[in-house]
Amino acid sequence: MDYRFYCMTLRMSIDCNGCYQKIRRALLQMQELESHLIDRKHGRVSVWGAFSPQDVAIKIRKRTNRRVEILELREAAGPGGGDEQGAGGGQMPPN
Repeated sequence: MDYRFYCMTLRMSIDCNGCYQKIRRALLQMQELESHLIDRKHGRVSVWGAFSPQDVAIKIRKRTNRRVEILELREAAGPGGGDEQGAGGGQMPPN
């Protein structure tokens, strides 16, 4: 199946260190995620990768037994897939 590259922000309850570890383990087990960021203070989890957003939210819900709310979903350029630098050879412009 062909997935798009997304950046998704979720709201989750991260009450204690055990909750944090449970969420972290669940994210590390998911092969479709490129990277993740867990913000304990605000109870937010950001994930990046080529995936189906609903499938990832459901998997996290099942593996952590925590309520998951999708706050933000953005389509992002894939790793190395964006042509932001054009055909100029990838050199940085002088400051």
